[in-house]
Amino acid sequence: MTLPQKAPRKPKALRKGSKVAVFAPASPAEQLDVTAGLAEIRRLGYEFTPVQLPGSEGYFAASTASRLEGFLKAARHPEIAGLIALRGGYGANYLLDNNLSTQLQEPKCVIGFSDLTSLQTYLWQTCGWVTFHGPMVSAGLNRGADDSHGYDEHSFLQAVGNPNSGWEIPLFGKSLVRGVSEGRLLGGCLTLLQTTLGTPWEIDTTGAILVLEDRGMRPYQVDRALMHLKQAGKFHSLQGIVLGEFPDSEPSVKGSPTVHDVCERLLRPLGVPIVFGAAIGHTQRPMLTLPLGVQARLISSSDDRLEILEPAVVQ
Repeated sequence: MTLPQKAPRKPKALRKGSKVAVFAPASPAEQLDVTAGLAEIRRLGYEFTPVQLPGSEGYFAASTASRLEGFLKAARHPEIAGLIALRGGYGANYLLDNNLSTQLQEPKCVIGFSDLTSLQTYLWQTCGWVTFHGPMVSAGLNRGADDSHGYDEHSFLQAVGNPNSGWEIPLFGKSLVRGVSEGRLLGGCLTLLQTTLGTPWEIDTTGAILVLEDRGMRPYQVDRALMHLKQAGKFHSLQGIVLGEFPDSEPSVKGSPTVHDVCERLLRPLGVPIVFGAAIGHTQRPMLTLPLGVQARLISSSDDRLEILEPAVVQ
């Protein structure tokens, strides 16, 4: 499937007083984390509709039908402007087998990362929705603003609330390949992007600045995933790459290649600007929020950053 031919469909900006819904597309969360995350949503000034589920089913927050109903109810509610995922884990892909795109109307801010990459890629490829790779209720918001394992408040508010272009996101990584390039910002969690291959909503990376991050992968597993994307043609026309920290991904054998080594070997020959170790997704620093689906400029230098060249939201 190719990128949407029409202009990206952008949600309304979130403001103080905007109503947001908490939805659970994947795995359940600990109640203490949920309580802390909801308190942070209140502090930001949003009204919220909490998730209501009949009870978890194994590693799912609820049955597929219940999780789908929760998402659609929030996405179609005229007063709800944004949807913040409860957490990732596993299970969002089950929502995509239900002709989901035909049941959606106006775009809303859909915020999350990790397993949410499945849903966000689907929404981009089938509906052209701009979504947000950022904190979730029990994974980022629960730890608070600008805290370790929390989230970066400035980039979050800019991404979901600024209807203008021309703002920047400092990446706090290191340049792997220096340079400047422009492209559409796409991507997310590496494992979940890989699993879109062969589906009708397979990610189209043509002309993209590709975001790749994950956690708990051995270097050989990162190697395998990158090789799969390469052999599937997903690196042919990239304009740039933003890589995360890949925490908890140390080599199993001391002295063997690291994730950084793997990325350098496989991606440096592409000759596009690359930043490694950005504070995105699975990070041990305050998580940045990236608007997915908008045009951006990647500056890979001693001051690596993304410049957002078009608004991610509308008034």
